[in-house]
Amino acid sequence: MENEPPQVRDPQLLKGVLPMLVLALLEEDESYGYELVTRLHGAGLVGVAPGTVYPVLTRLEREGNLASRLVASDAGPARKYYRPTDTGRAALTLAGAGWRSLAAVVDHVLATPEEER
Repeated sequence: MENEPPQVRDPQLLKGVLPMLVLALLEEDESYGYELVTRLHGAGLVGVAPGTVYPVLTRLEREGNLASRLVASDAGPARKYYRPTDTGRAALTLAGAGWRSLAAVVDHVLATPEEER
């Protein structure tokens, strides 16, 4: 399936970038926790479990990067929808720039023989 995103399962790789990815997906559209996990899986992050995402949401909200609201649900208890705050959008901009810089260095090191570095 050529249109499917690559899959990432390594928890150590995910740990450092998950808050940035959560902010990025919530910037596109607010979500509740389980829906966000489904969106992360759809993006290729198949190794992400709800038990990993909920603490990230809690921390981002506590730090002022996310705001939330409760919405009644016909399928059970109310759902807590999250969206980035202005602080969260600024944090996402900084994290994205940092990621692009790191990715460029990693790509360079992986693509360049040691004697040419």
